[in-house]
Amino acid sequence: MAIQSLLIILAVLAVLLALGVPISYAIGISSLAAILRLVPLDVSVLTASQRVFVGMSKFSLTAIPFFILAGNLMNQGGIARRLVDFVLAILGKLPGALLVANVGANALFGAISGSASAAAAAVGSMVRDGEEEQGYDPALCAAANGASAPAGLLIPPSNALITYSLVSGGTSVAALFLAGYFPGIIWSACCIAVAIVIARRNGHRGIPGKFDWKNLLQATLRAIPALSLIVVVIGGIIAGVFTATEGSAIAVVYALILSICYRSLSWKSFWRIVTDSAKMSGMIVFLIGVSNIMGWVMAFTQIPQAISAALLGLTNSPVIILLIMNVILLIAGTFMDVTPAILIFTPLFLPVVKTFGMSPIQFGLILVYNLCIGNITPPVGNTLFVAIKIGRTSLAKVMPYMLMYYAAILAGLLLVTYIPAVSLALPMAAGMV
Repeated sequence: MAIQSLLIILAVLAVLLALGVPISYAIGISSLAAILRLVPLDVSVLTASQRVFVGMSKFSLTAIPFFILAGNLMNQGGIARRLVDFVLAILGKLPGALLVANVGANALFGAISGSASAAAAAVGSMVRDGEEEQGYDPALCAAANGASAPAGLLIPPSNALITYSLVSGGTSVAALFLAGYFPGIIWSACCIAVAIVIARRNGHRGIPGKFDWKNLLQATLRAIPALSLIVVVIGGIIAGVFTATEGSAIAVVYALILSICYRSLSWKSFWRIVTDSAKMSGMIVFLIGVSNIMGWVMAFTQIPQAISAALLGLTNSPVIILLIMNVILLIAGTFMDVTPAILIFTPLFLPVVKTFGMSPIQFGLILVYNLCIGNITPPVGNTLFVAIKIGRTSLAKVMPYMLMYYAAILAGLLLVTYIPAVSLALPMAAGMV
């Protein structure tokens, strides 16, 4: 029964997505198609509607619209330029200084904005002219920009980790936020290493002269207001001063005050930001609600138990099981966005990893890290295509460089997967594990 139901869900879901049906409707319809063999139509529809309402009524979901609004407000405020200058002042002496600054600024801006595509667009636009003046290959710049942008989705505040917390049965958001720092830093470090290697090979040197402490001080002072958002919000959540939901509201107030102080906000732009945030929030929250239908169907038909038994029947080795999961997630990530993939694969794989004692926190970071790679992988790869557009180049020219970035990022994935301390060291130090 479980395997048949899973095959029905996957088959109907694939057909609907191929026909262009929105992912939220596809999830709901495919789930109902699987349960109709076992439960009458009227009972199925009534129960499904109740599950959607319950899924959308969780108070913790309020954090997602607030963080989206805060990120959109920060996008409007010229934050990208300040972060680029800040990273350049620190790392400007390294070979390929502008590439390295792009990577570092993407990590910071992505964490603040909560969007990899927004980071690639904003930061890429800031460094593009300088890269052109210094003779960088536009394809190389687009590859560095696109490959590094998803790191911000791992570094808190992260809507992907909040979504995982809800689906995984209430894993601590504060613990997930702390756990995201090292994987996000590893992703960025991998991209910086590749950028330096390619820059040396192409003869791109760092900024000449001695290290300029005065420039660093000025750049730091200009970047502190933006960076303080992360410190205040994440510090408050981790310290227990306020919850993730309350922290998201504080982030909105802080971002609004900062935008007003920078004089980057008009009534017209503010209204556009609010409406765009509402539309994006509505899509995500409705998607989470609809995913509850799939969760109910999976629980009713015991799909997670069947998958767990099947994987454990293949091998008892956690190393092999995790490798199989990574391959499945990497393939799925090339076709699906991060949020729906989290909603689909968390109830499938989380029970499996729990059988050999893996922490839900570590699995959450493995899951999100995997799916972030899909942001820069064709055929979907939204962030990669944004970077290509900003860089005024083509996919064919970018892909040879991207292969090097893929290799480095996948090496980082192996560290996150097989070394628990990468994800758990900070939560354990804080007493959350």
